[in-house]
Amino acid sequence: MAPTSTQPPPPPPPPQPEYPNLEQFIEGASADSIATLLNPIREALDGLKGPRAEHGKKAMKAVERTEALLAHLLQVREQIEVQRKGSK
Repeated sequence: MAPTSTQPPPPPPPPQPEYPNLEQFIEGASADSIATLLNPIREALDGLKGPRAEHGKKAMKAVERTEALLAHLLQVREQIEVQRKGSK
């Protein structure tokens, strides 16, 4: 009898992270609401002095990246909505 090669079943895919609060915000967000959300953070970071100022610069870069990412998500959402309307 020939040996049978049984392969173990593939591992299940890792769980996908879910961020319901972020998803909810993105679904209803506008450019103005993003600016309203991030402006107080910017103001607080601009007010840092001394050794904290260096950390503030890094945090400001993160805020800028976050704003760019959220703006991109808004553009994608708008494109999807246009495509949905066009396909009807």
